[in-house]
Amino acid sequence: MRLILDTNVFISGIFWEGNFCSQLIDKWKNKEVKLVSSLEIVGELIETLKNFKIFMPESMIEEWKNLILNNSIITQPSTKIDIIKEDPEDNKFLEAAVDGKADLIVSQDKHLLNLKEYQGIKILNPEEAINFL
Repeated sequence: MRLILDTNVFISGIFWEGNFCSQLIDKWKNKEVKLVSSLEIVGELIETLKNFKIFMPESMIEEWKNLILNNSIITQPSTKIDIIKEDPEDNKFLEAAVDGKADLIVSQDKHLLNLKEYQGIKILNPEEAINFL
């Protein structure tokens, strides 16, 4: 199973243990699922970690970046998607999912969740994703 984890899922899973988001990260770390990402998505996560209200040392941010880059399918989406008009930045998750042949996008973002599915790729919240897996 190939999945995309939205930045908000990573943030919730990194800073708060035991929730559905951290369970999804654990499934990826334990190689139960394959993470699909893109340099644009990883960049957004790094920026969010640097500016998050809970401080994370630069060395730890670098560890997360390397963990993702070295243990994921990194796509360089050639397809530009313009489906989410309210927040065009969210389209990068769809682009990576299509090019990376993901089965699932996991997000807590209403713009993505409202789609429910895109080109056969399910879009679920973390709890739904855990139940689906």
